[in-house]
Amino acid sequence: MIRVACIAVSLAVAVGVGGSFPVQADELPDLGEAARAELSPQVERKIGERILNEIRLHEPSYVDDPEIADYLNRLGGRLVAASANPAGDCQFFLIRDSTVNAFAMFGGFIGVNTGTLLTAQSESELAGVLAHEISHVMQNHLARQIAREKQNSIASMIAMAIGVLAARSNSQVASAAIASAQASSIQSQLAYSRDFEREADRLGFQTLTQAGYDVRGMGDFFGRLQQAGRVYENNAPVYMRSHPLTAERIADMQNRAQSAPYRQVADSLDFHLVRAKLRVQMSTPRESVGEFATQLREKKYVSEAATRYGLAYSLLRAKDVAAAQREIDALNALKVSSPMIAGLSAEARLAARDLAGAQAIYRDALQRYPQSRSLVYGYAEALLMARQYEQGLLFLESQLQIYSSDYKLYGLQAKAFAALGKRLPQHRAQAEFYLLQGQLGSAVEQLQFAQQAADGNFFEQSAVDARLRELRKLQAEEAKQKKNGV
Repeated sequence: MIRVACIAVSLAVAVGVGGSFPVQADELPDLGEAARAELSPQVERKIGERILNEIRLHEPSYVDDPEIADYLNRLGGRLVAASANPAGDCQFFLIRDSTVNAFAMFGGFIGVNTGTLLTAQSESELAGVLAHEISHVMQNHLARQIAREKQNSIASMIAMAIGVLAARSNSQVASAAIASAQASSIQSQLAYSRDFEREADRLGFQTLTQAGYDVRGMGDFFGRLQQAGRVYENNAPVYMRSHPLTAERIADMQNRAQSAPYRQVADSLDFHLVRAKLRVQMSTPRESVGEFATQLREKKYVSEAATRYGLAYSLLRAKDVAAAQREIDALNALKVSSPMIAGLSAEARLAARDLAGAQAIYRDALQRYPQSRSLVYGYAEALLMARQYEQGLLFLESQLQIYSSDYKLYGLQAKAFAALGKRLPQHRAQAEFYLLQGQLGSAVEQLQFAQQAADGNFFEQSAVDARLRELRKLQAEEAKQKKNGV
């Protein structure tokens, strides 16, 4: 679960999941005097990006799985498109934690615990949780809470923001955050957040309706959490503690569902595939092979395709490539299609050292699922494994034209240039890789290495020099913020 501690004197902010790491307040963007009245979307985004980068770099419970990220962002994107602000920008990420929780950060970054995915009994229930968090983002709830305290210093406002985030992500540490700043102010902010919870319920329900999901899912999921809270008393689910559930809120959800037309909505295949993949990752290969094999033998499953996928994935983890391929063949015989199934098929070919076969699967799948980042990364890796570096670079360049802020593409690009012995473009790509992860100092260092490389022509060297000037200017601005900031 996310743990957030806030120390008012130094404003050292620690955001972690099952661990902690420091985000110093002087590393946060300078909010400026205008923030006393309102945090701009640009400032919110910068703060959110900084926190997410720290989670990615230092938090072991961050799930770096492109397939699951693809699924969450497809589902979240469908909901955002159906929200009151269809042009809104939200990014979803996964935290490996068995507790039920989800939380909205600054800038539209929304975290979801693995426990939420595994506890939801339908995709509509999961969509209900995401729709609720999206509504918090679209209504700028965190920034609005802070804006109410206009008389406070910028430092206090940041402290309050982290205090509210702490309460939403894990109420057990909220008291530590509250004690670190102005307790009465934060207590007031938390009271306001209960009003925002009801607003997020109402707008989330509308989003679910517009997106075509079963609106009963929202009330059903929260209702089960409320029942669990009664059973476990002080050991209630984290989501219930951090998102206060009341009888009134549950009744409102149920009343809205009853007044809406009945709609039976089938779960997507990917919903079941993601859950199967998570279950495999939670067990040893031997345990998960036994679990999914038993389910197939006894026909105790919701989705045969997802169960066969789980068995094939388990066998592949157990390094039984031949058995995994047999299960993949049986899965493909079901005539179902998913980027996750294609990805597993390609991984099995790679494990069998059939690089050409894996590449063919990736190429075909990318024709059907061109927006699947996991397939993009997989195909690029397959090209590099086959030492087809020039072809890999052409493919990566085409993808960077679409996803110019994808640090993983720059990392793969740097790897290909390094294999070809092209030092200048290698260091230049590595610089962008670091920059997009918030590591400005490392990015500057890589551009300095690029300057020293002797394999670039005049135009390439000039481009490196220009980029280095830009980043040094950013460094100077950050130094100024630290000197005159919070």
